[in-house]
Amino acid sequence: MSESVDYSHWTRRAPDGAAEIDLAIDGIDCAACLDEIEGALKPLRGVARARLNLSSRRLTIGWREAETSPAVFIEELRRLGYAAFPFEVQRAEASETAHTKWLLRCVAVAAFASMNIMLLSVSVWSGNITDITPATRDFFHWLSALIALPAAAYAGQPFFRNALAGIRARSLNMDVPISLGILLALSMSVYETAHHAEHAYFDSAVMLLLFLLAGRALDQVMRRKTRAAAANLSALKGEVAHRHDESGNLVTAPVSVLSPGDRILVRPGERCPADGVVLSGRSELDESVITGETARRAISEGASVYAGSINFDGALTLRVTSAGSSSLIDEVGRLIEKASEARSGYRRLADRAARIYAPMVHATALATTIGWLLYGASLHDAIIIAIAVLIITCPCALALAVPAVQVVASGSLFRSGVYLNSAEALERLAEVDEIVFDKTGTLTLPIPRIANAESLPANVIELASRLALSSRHPLAAAVAHSGPPRSPIEGADESAGAGVKAMLGGREVRLGSASFCGVDKGEAAPSGSSLIFFRDGDAVHRLEIRQALRVDAVEVAAALRARGFRLSILSGDSTASVAPVAAALGIDDWKAGLKPADKITAIEALKTAGRRVLMIGDGLNDAPALTAAHCSLSPISAVDLAQAQSDAVFLGEKLQPVVEAIDVGRKARKLMRQNLLLAVIYNAFAVPMAILGFVTPLIAAAAMSGSSVLVTLNALRARSRSEMVPDTPEAARAADPMRLAVVGRAPT
Repeated sequence: MSESVDYSHWTRRAPDGAAEIDLAIDGIDCAACLDEIEGALKPLRGVARARLNLSSRRLTIGWREAETSPAVFIEELRRLGYAAFPFEVQRAEASETAHTKWLLRCVAVAAFASMNIMLLSVSVWSGNITDITPATRDFFHWLSALIALPAAAYAGQPFFRNALAGIRARSLNMDVPISLGILLALSMSVYETAHHAEHAYFDSAVMLLLFLLAGRALDQVMRRKTRAAAANLSALKGEVAHRHDESGNLVTAPVSVLSPGDRILVRPGERCPADGVVLSGRSELDESVITGETARRAISEGASVYAGSINFDGALTLRVTSAGSSSLIDEVGRLIEKASEARSGYRRLADRAARIYAPMVHATALATTIGWLLYGASLHDAIIIAIAVLIITCPCALALAVPAVQVVASGSLFRSGVYLNSAEALERLAEVDEIVFDKTGTLTLPIPRIANAESLPANVIELASRLALSSRHPLAAAVAHSGPPRSPIEGADESAGAGVKAMLGGREVRLGSASFCGVDKGEAAPSGSSLIFFRDGDAVHRLEIRQALRVDAVEVAAALRARGFRLSILSGDSTASVAPVAAALGIDDWKAGLKPADKITAIEALKTAGRRVLMIGDGLNDAPALTAAHCSLSPISAVDLAQAQSDAVFLGEKLQPVVEAIDVGRKARKLMRQNLLLAVIYNAFAVPMAILGFVTPLIAAAAMSGSSVLVTLNALRARSRSEMVPDTPEAARAADPMRLAVVGRAPT
């Protein structure tokens, strides 16, 4: 981009007065890119800050407008070998999709070429010890060259481009030795073929490309799952609002044009388009997506409401207090992005090992060439030995050490009902020492159940659940999920906000409020419960609806404590809802009534104290905390945004997958370290042999492949399953009584 580009459209003002812009960066593949880019931009004149998010490939730059401009940053990035353009969600996603498809095409080309070249190579190898003629051998070598050279030219581009960019920026990244080894092996193979030599190394070069491309493609696919989904937040505010104009007439206007002070009408069933204060009207709001509180909040004149809340009963007239990018939902988006940037500096084991690997490879190969020339070897022989060193030290085992374990461990977790969203999730899971739970939808089931079901006749639950299928009320949904699968009662008629009724076998059945069912409410509902009534003719039954703990929540809590974890609860629900759950699980550290920013503050306090936090949550209000935590999990019932910010998602109504994920993560990290150690030991023995000239490039390629097979076989050990049974007999005996006594009947 040139100096003439107007960047004002993408520029915003930061709280400290500096100008800010988000840039999408192409060409980022590893954590080393983060140091390179931030290290080059921060010293520039006028730059206040530069922060690169590896997951979204978004670079946020703050600068003093009087001293510099975005064109300077983009030019510096171009000099480093990275293409940059203003960040736009759709454009960035399209670019990412195209890059992933291109990488997969490279894998396909390398796989096709390697299979065909290997067939030719096997013929040459067997022929060399039998009766192959030199002319036939040369023919097979030229056929291999005809396949390998175009295939490598295309499939090697992910490495060649990054290596060239690194050289231009005077930086030796991991792709430089890979590219050098491949190009030298291909060049020497052509030379050897032209001079009728017995051996050529086309198979080694292309097979190496295939191994490394497979690892890079896996990493790319995993990274795509972690892309930020904050743009989806705008859908919660709706697209239009009903605004009163100066004459008092209602006009339909885009949400984006609302300003503080505007008067808007929110009808029953609509989402509030902006934060505001109620000027007139009475209703009940569902704010669960914002605060996590499942119970509806009754509001009237003077009450505050948040954008994204659902209005149920009456029409409301609001005075807008925050609109545009100032609402609570937009603040959630900013909290997510800030937390994501803080996490993006995390480096995986392979990245840390790779930082010192590339310079050592270059130095070793160069020293080998010089040493043999000084010893009196010909240039041809010295280069052959140097190529053998490059091939045998080529970071194939190192590149596969972590991805191989990831593939096996991911498959094991998949069978256990855990889907990984992040390539770093396994290592993060292994490092956590504190677990923080949300309550609603996480420790409890997403939909409430009938707590006193055991005291009711079986036919009452069945009939009530069938009748509830004809109602959209949240309490009716809880009743419907408490009974066995059945079809709804035909001819049911719902009275909005009151209940639903139908004729069944000549008698009337009703489900709804006390007044709708024609009875006195009597005793108040127990703390944390809601009441709904079912009338079957003259018989009336009282149904207590409350959140039920997940069926194995107590056992899982005991198992996690036995593994040495500290447990706590951070919830947006009321104290009355959180306290009994915390007591049932034996969790003393809990907080209720928290907003999204409060949860981040609590997690940051734990991080400051040196704790590595695993956050488990499911709501919109949990999304920033899920991103801020060292690692995060969400149930499959979580909102899309929470799932997008989590490192992994688990299925089912049990919490057992949480224990499984942690145990597999710990074992996976151990295997990753073992694989890296195996790669180091392999090089410690193989490199001296190659330097001394005892290893030909062909044997080097075989040794390199053997090391890759070794780390892959070791990675297969990650398939074993863990046991969830509490590690202490006391915890096991305490499980069921605690759950049944505090939260009612556990669903089966």
